[in-house]
Amino acid sequence: MTKTVTKEVDVPAPAVTVTKTATVTAPLPKPPKPKGPPTTVEGDGEYLVGEDMKAGTYRTAGPDGGFGCYWERASNASGEFEAIIANGNLDGSGRVTPNKGEVFKSTRCQEWKKAG
Repeated sequence: MTKTVTKEVDVPAPAVTVTKTATVTAPLPKPPKPKGPPTTVEGDGEYLVGEDMKAGTYRTAGPDGGFGCYWERASNASGEFEAIIANGNLDGSGRVTPNKGEVFKSTRCQEWKKAG
């Protein structure tokens, strides 16, 4: 014999999730200040002052090896003798002050760092 019983049961309603989309306009970040040309350059190279390096007085610890350090300030990158403004050979530490628009050349020197 089979008996059927009917009983009422309260079942909780399912939770409802509501998603809203909002568009928010955040202020734009400030652009970084331009750094400008570097204040340190390698001991071997040719640099346009004002673009490849900042103008000012630079120091080097001297030669990078035993053959001496050569530096040159030139009015342009032609390589012509007439373009040389000043030059020198260093056996020890030294300073040079290249100006904006000049070409600074360095051979067999340690790194040049802006002084001050």
